[in-house]
This record gives sequence, structure tokens and C-alpha cells, in this order.
Amino acid sequence: MKTVWMVLLYLCIFSLSIYLYSVQSNGPADELHQRLLPVDIKTVKAGMSKAELQEIVTEAKKNEDILSIAGMQHSQGGQTVYPNGIMIDMKPYNQILEVDLQAKTVTVQSGATWADIQEAINPHGLSLKVSQSQNIFTVGGSLSVNAHGLDIRNGGLSDTVSSMRFMNADGKILQLSPTENRELFAAVIGGYGLFGIILDVTLQLTDDELYEIETNSMSYSDYPSYFKQQVKDDPEAAMHLARISISPETFMEEMYTITYKSAQDQKQLADYQKLKTENLIAVPKFFLGLSRINDAGKNSFWETQKIYTEKIDGNLVSRNNAMRSDSEFMEYDNSRKTEILQEYFVPIGQFEEYIPALKAVLEAHPDFNLLNVTIRYVEQNDNAVLSYAKEDMFSLVLLINQGTDAESVEKTQEVVREMIDATLAHDGSYYLPYFGYPTKKQMEKAYPRTGEFFELKDRFDPDHRFMNLFYEEYRP
Repeated sequence: MKTVWMVLLYLCIFSLSIYLYSVQSNGPADELHQRLLPVDIKTVKAGMSKAELQEIVTEAKKNEDILSIAGMQHSQGGQTVYPNGIMIDMKPYNQILEVDLQAKTVTVQSGATWADIQEAINPHGLSLKVSQSQNIFTVGGSLSVNAHGLDIRNGGLSDTVSSMRFMNADGKILQLSPTENRELFAAVIGGYGLFGIILDVTLQLTDDELYEIETNSMSYSDYPSYFKQQVKDDPEAAMHLARISISPETFMEEMYTITYKSAQDQKQLADYQKLKTENLIAVPKFFLGLSRINDAGKNSFWETQKIYTEKIDGNLVSRNNAMRSDSEFMEYDNSRKTEILQEYFVPIGQFEEYIPALKAVLEAHPDFNLLNVTIRYVEQNDNAVLSYAKEDMFSLVLLINQGTDAESVEKTQEVVREMIDATLAHDGSYYLPYFGYPTKKQMEKAYPRTGEFFELKDRFDPDHRFMNLFYEEYRP
């Protein structure tokens, strides 16, 4: 009997890896399924070729229709929809056009997912430099939200874009890059589909390699120095994430870290290169469900996570597999509740003072149902107009369970705005793809170039052919 229970515990811990690799991304739920932003649109159109997409745009101009652009529809703040507008579904525009082995680049249509790219490049021993930590998103969607990932050496996703083809509101195709049409490039990256359609993208690649997983636990106050000395200053460290406790017993005090470091014996890489699939979702879904219910569930979830990190210490994994995760287990069907994300960026030097401030906000609202906080490193990046990393920062991704009724929405809004105020007070910023709880003033403080962004929108799309609810909410 004891052996059976040990096997079950091992399966629980193994299955939980899906959770730990997945709850760190940029959007868990389709905004149309959240029940927070129900929107009636005119129709959905899709194009499998440049000509078909061009026809959709020119026909919309002729009929004075409004267009919005959608990939996997995981942004939560109305970025893919507009009332009575035409939604362009980019998922069928998904071909891998070229893998250039010599240049180490891949050219893809923007509806391709990161999983599609991994399938194409893995046989060649190549890997993405940066991608979202879940591989279900489209390339165009990730660029439109200016995503980042687990890699600590290659900057943000936008740093890996060599060039892209882009279709504007007139149906004209332009070449964009950091050196060609730079102003429009900086607006389209993190532009939430407001300037036109990203068609084809050429991304820089790197070599796949074998990593050894190193895990650790510590107090939040020790984390900044640990990260600098044991992660950032270690040339063998390639990817990293951390989590801070949401368990009432160690709330916002205890942390654990997972770092991927280059393995000494790279000859074993071939044994780990087959792309993994993740089918065991019942157990992590069960644990996540427990944490939604009460404090005991949160305590159990945190303790199980800590056991898991001890188990994987020293394990080997390929770079492509470390960057490969889905989110099926996070699907959540509740007629009265939904789950949202928030993501806050705080300078590394402010982290130790910031966590107690964030904790104070959360403890003042005991009914606020926080399920997870994942921490990642984001390197300074200003190549997008709406850049969130004005210096090297830690990113905190918060998964929140909330009701969909008006009172619950209002309560969540209150807490979110207080958390953002605490973040801004520590020279931080917040991520824009999520539900529109922040105020306009908060956006302008977090993003000093907000006015410039909306001016560029008016200049490059004067007829406002491409629109979404995010623009309506935050335009001056």
C-alpha cells in the first residue's frame, strides 16, 4: 500500500510540472470566454494568403468597416475585438516559409505558433532565442504584445526580429525592421494590432543545447543578490524563473527558483531532443482547483510545488523542451467566476522594498483570491514605443480568480489599481494585454510615451481602420 501511495505522489509531482512550466505566460484565457468583455462583432474573416488578407483590408476600406486582428485571442483587455467590427482571424495564415541553417533564422507567417516553429527547427538542432513561455501563441500575437520569456541572455522577443512584412490600412505591404521604417516598427511591436497586419516575420535562432536544472529556496529578501551572483553573473545560466509563496503560512516571504544551466556533457543532448508532449493534466488541474477554494488548498499546493522543485534538481532537459509548454490544464469553466492575469515590472534594486508593499496591499484585501506569482527577469529594452522595461527588471505574473458580477469586478479593480500604485511608487510598470482595470493616469505614468503612441496611430492609420477596445479605453 505504501508503494502505491508513493507512486501516486510521484505522479502528482511529475504532473505538476505542467503547472510550473505553464503559469508564467502572457494570458491564460480567451477574452471572449471570460465573460468580462462580451462583444458583438459583425463577422470573422480569415485569409490563408497575402492576397486574401489584402482583399479583406481593401474591401473594409471600401465599405468603411472597422477591422480588428486576432491570433489565439488570449489578450484580456479587448485588444482583438471591436463592436460591430470585422475580426481578422490570423490562425490559418500559419506557414513556415524558410529555415535558413547558415544564417540561423526562420521565416514564418504570423499565424504560426511557437509550437509550429519548434517542430520545424528542432530536427536541425536549432532553437528560438526568445519565445513566450507557453508555445500555443501565434508569432504575430506575441509581437503585438511585445512578449518576453524565460531566456535571460537574448533580450526581449523584439530583439530577435530581423525583419517583417507588414500590411497597412491601405493594403500596402511594407518592410519593417530595426533599421527600415524604424518608427513604424517600434509602434507595431507592442502595438496590439492597431497599425495593420503583421504578415511574415524573420526571427533569429540559436543552437539547441542541453541544460541541467538547478533549484533553490530562499527568502524574498535574499533573491536579488542570489539572482545577480548565482544566475546573472554565471555565464552557464541560460533561463530562469522563480515563484513566491501564496500560502498563508509563508505568504510573500518564501521563494523557490528554477535555473537552467548549460550541462557539462553536451554529448547527451541527442537523448533529450525529442520534443515532449504533456498529457497528464488531471493532477495539476486538481491542485489548482484546491488552491482556488481555501487557504488549506493554497498551503497544500505550495508544499507540493516545493517537493517538486527538489525532485527536478539536477535533471537534464533540452533548450527546446524547456521552452515548450501548453496550458490545457488551466482551462476553467465556471459560470460565475473567471481568471485573469496581472503582470508588474519592478527594477531589480527595488525588489526587496517592493514585495512588502505589494504584500500590504494584498493583506488589506483578504478576499482577493491570488493563485500564483511567477517571477522572471526582463532585460532593459526600449525598442518599442510602449516598452515596459526601462531598466533591468523583475517581472511578477499574478494569476487571480475573481467573480464576473459587477460587485466582484469593482472589487478586483480596486485591488489592481492599488497594486499598480505600489508598483509605480517603486519605479515599476505593468503589462498592457490584460483587462482594463488600470486608469489612464496609471498608464501614462507607466508608459511615458503613451501620447506619442496614440499620435503615431492617428498618423499611420488616420481613418482608424484598425481598432480595438483597448484603444477606446485608453486613447487621450
